[in-house]
Amino acid sequence: MTLTARVAVITGASSGIGAATARLLAARGTKVALVARRRDRLDDLAQEIKTTGGDALAVAADTTDSASLAEAAGRIHATFGAVDLVVNNAGVMLPSAVHARKTADWQREVDVNVRGVLNVIDAFLPDLLAAAAHGRPADLVNMSSMVSHVVFPYMAVYNATKAAVSHLSRTMRAELGPQGVRVSIVEPAMTSTELQGHVTDEGVNAWVAQARESFEWLSPDDVAEVVAFTALRPAHVTLSQTVVYPTRQA
Repeated sequence: MTLTARVAVITGASSGIGAATARLLAARGTKVALVARRRDRLDDLAQEIKTTGGDALAVAADTTDSASLAEAAGRIHATFGAVDLVVNNAGVMLPSAVHARKTADWQREVDVNVRGVLNVIDAFLPDLLAAAAHGRPADLVNMSSMVSHVVFPYMAVYNATKAAVSHLSRTMRAELGPQGVRVSIVEPAMTSTELQGHVTDEGVNAWVAQARESFEWLSPDDVAEVVAFTALRPAHVTLSQTVVYPTRQA
């Protein structure tokens, strides 16, 4: 198995795990379509990848907007052809106490982490099914989190959205595996990304600061390597669920 000549779409590609995954896949010969809302960052990353010999396309789109994604899929097809690797990575984390009733934050988490994930699947699943039908590799990698099966206070809604992604992925694997599409979940634990910068709850920020001092977190590159390894398995092998922890995280 090789990543050369594959076509990948990576959502949430403007920073963190998405950007790291795009760099790594491109370095290994994959054509990468970079999808996120921040066009300036996507353009910079695409130029960086091209400068180092890779092939990248920046496509500004909002995963919560199905029409925006349909337009993005059209641009990707026109440039690279059909997609055979989808890294469904876009997400947001806005923790707070339930009794604070920050319902706008709850809705945003559900919109991005659940509805956005479903929109990406809807936009690119036909390509994956077609690739599998023609005997080519076809991978859907959904980025979840270890919180999908671990209880953390102040993160009830975020945890619930990630649990939804993980269970969705397990069920989809049972449906799509017999058709040749591999569905995988990657569930990182503490990883240094922009997600922590969105947190406004003082108690959560204090816990995050303490955790940063207590052990070395994962880097986005660490998680990107897991995504690449998953996609490199032989066609009859699916890594259905991979949980990635920093070694010293309890």
